[in-house]
Amino acid sequence: MSLETLVQDPSIPAESTSGASAPYDFADFDTSVMTTYGRFPIALERGEGCRVWDTEGREYLDFVAGIATCTLGHAHPALVETVTQQIKKLHHVSNLYYIPEQGKLAKWIIDHSCAERVFFCNSGAEANEGAIKLARKYAHKVLEIDYPVIVTAKASFHGRTLATITATGQPKYQKDFNPLMPGFHYVPYNDLRAVENAIADLDEGNQRVAAIMLEALQGEGGVRPGELEYFQQLRKICDDNNILLILDEVQVGMGRTGKYWGYENLGIEPDIFTSAKGLAGGIPIGAMMCKKFCDVFQAGDHASTFGGNPFACAAALTVGETLERENILQNVQERGEQLRASLSAIASKYPQIISEVRGWGLINGMELKSDIELTSADIVKAVMAKGLLLVPAGPKVLRFVPPLIVSAQEVDQATQAVESAIAELTS
Repeated sequence: MSLETLVQDPSIPAESTSGASAPYDFADFDTSVMTTYGRFPIALERGEGCRVWDTEGREYLDFVAGIATCTLGHAHPALVETVTQQIKKLHHVSNLYYIPEQGKLAKWIIDHSCAERVFFCNSGAEANEGAIKLARKYAHKVLEIDYPVIVTAKASFHGRTLATITATGQPKYQKDFNPLMPGFHYVPYNDLRAVENAIADLDEGNQRVAAIMLEALQGEGGVRPGELEYFQQLRKICDDNNILLILDEVQVGMGRTGKYWGYENLGIEPDIFTSAKGLAGGIPIGAMMCKKFCDVFQAGDHASTFGGNPFACAAALTVGETLERENILQNVQERGEQLRASLSAIASKYPQIISEVRGWGLINGMELKSDIELTSADIVKAVMAKGLLLVPAGPKVLRFVPPLIVSAQEVDQATQAVESAIAELTS
């Protein structure tokens, strides 16, 4: 079950603090906004660092971070300064003109990755759409494939547009949206034989596998890291068969794993990769990056009105420069190790409840036993009452994705809340 489909408890007990606003009118909101999300009954109005406050003044430790998005936490001084100055200067112009902030951000990305070309858009889904279009054009123009197929993984998540939900290997996201886009084939994640079989089986007439599109770590699929040997062998298979390797780094990119990009954990380089969520620390932006050899787009092939505007690019560049200046990647590595150690200790204490703890850096999952009634949503609600925000990654996996600036004390506070909630729920 995804976050969007959760059915929440109508009340979350918590202490109110002084200076609170009037209670928020949830009913008024629900009469105006489409019900595409199952929302928890709190209305957040401000944040600072790794903490947020709701409209009634209650404080929460935020281990959701906009779902792996608020890289520098809330109201980081460097980001506040940048967006304040940029909105006074120039916030949007058309891509019909050169945009200096866009050029600077593209150069920063190229200097800190294997990319040689960058296209900017507004979201992860758009970045993945761009990658799909680029792979298809490359297949037609360079590989001379009439019917290119893109292989993706089961339990993957690539976005909510029609093409990206087709690429997503989870039927629950595709239900009622048929007919889906043609040209996709699904295989189990981390299963090399399945990939080899798909390449052989789909090589027929004018049809052939043109690209393999995977997450370096599956986020919505349960926080499942890619296996080193699998991805290294996959890189060789792609090279040997003229197949593009596309990595979806929408959730793991921009430092979340303790490295700038998820692929750095796998010892390989993709031909195309995508980023969005954490790229500008919560300001909407997406990017599709590629090696020069597969950049076959020409003027008019692809575009985005808002993509790469001065405001979003200035914010993203500040995020990148702050990661460097404040040595935040080291904090991600240290706090990630601390978090996994603490969660593993909880798992050892409750082996009848917890089956596994896994992850990279500050994207981690705690999986519950499949044969128990307790769900990740149950724990999310229980810890919320204790002042901690978490997000599920399926019905049995708790996802921990705090801001990358999280402190050791805040990691301790979060894990203590989780252990206390589990103790109460299982007593």
